[in-house]
Amino acid sequence: MTPVAQKPLTISVITVCFNSAQTLETALQSVVGQTWPHIEHIVIDGGSKDGTPEILERFRPHLAQIVSERDKGIYDAMNKGLARASGDVICFLNADDQYASPEVLSDVVQLMGQSSLDAVMGDVSFFHAENPNKIVRRYRSDRFHPDHLAYGWMPAHPALFLRRSVTERVGKFKDDYKIAGDFEFIVRAFTGTNLSYRHVPEVMVKMQTGGVSTAGLRAKIQLNKEVLRACRENGIRTNMLKILSKYPAKLLELVMK
Repeated sequence: MTPVAQKPLTISVITVCFNSAQTLETALQSVVGQTWPHIEHIVIDGGSKDGTPEILERFRPHLAQIVSERDKGIYDAMNKGLARASGDVICFLNADDQYASPEVLSDVVQLMGQSSLDAVMGDVSFFHAENPNKIVRRYRSDRFHPDHLAYGWMPAHPALFLRRSVTERVGKFKDDYKIAGDFEFIVRAFTGTNLSYRHVPEVMVKMQTGGVSTAGLRAKIQLNKEVLRACRENGIRTNMLKILSKYPAKLLELVMK
């Protein structure tokens, strides 16, 4: 009997944006340039008034779906993307991010297909808009372990790739979070389950500084409050001192690039 060929994995890339004309084209082009052919790219736009709609129209032949309407915030927009995603693997690429190489998605789906992993996570490098070729920080996802959630550690979300079966089990992002909704989602994904995952020690995504989670002291305070809330809502015992204890290690990301 001739063996049945295994169907190649499809990966759904979800991009949410709002008035992102300055960076969106680079993000979209980094998906178009991927060598893996089985990509479903979904863009959820919050009703942009700048040049974003024109950019999306130019890229329409490469996009599986475009939704442009008002939303209740980034996590509401992400939920709209999740509801429309049909790929075997789900990931999010922000409008001011870009894949670090054309082989990123190919490497991810081949690894997941060969190893039957539930999740793959890579690293993210940060750059300033005025000098995109200079790395100013590297977020290393190898520090993540489910036991480290109590300290606020999480894999870099733009470089986290999950089986759709995992996202269906976890459900929606909680849209009453402002900054740490992705952390809370990851807490639910990795808590109380034997999720099989692997870290790839490579930069998979390049992220521009200045996003909501890197926008200064006030954002950091709100982020840590929401991290504490996410842990407590999901039965993880922690406190603010534990969560703040990760920052000395984070300082090393500035020098160990």
